[in-house]
Amino acid sequence: MMTSVDTDLIRVLGDPLRLRIVTLLAREMLCTTHLVEETGAKQTNLSNHLRVLREAGVVETEPCGRFTYYKLCPDVIASVAGQFADLAESARTAAENKRACP
Repeated sequence: MMTSVDTDLIRVLGDPLRLRIVTLLAREMLCTTHLVEETGAKQTNLSNHLRVLREAGVVETEPCGRFTYYKLCPDVIASVAGQFADLAESARTAAENKRACP
């Protein structure tokens, strides 16, 4: 059984600021203003990271008056977690396998 992990998604989530954004959005929907306050990032930098997260399908937007709220897409996070769980299970069952040296 070949187990693979979505490397593009791992790259997206591997950035410290994006991971911080994801962690914050796991608790509640937030607008850009809230995220600037919580992370201390500049608005333009934050907007670029939110765009990457949106394009990767990690977050969705919800308009609210003149503000845009961001919410986490839990299925995407669950999918990555499942890929790692599959990888761990594969390692458990392969623990007895050892390829002979030539």
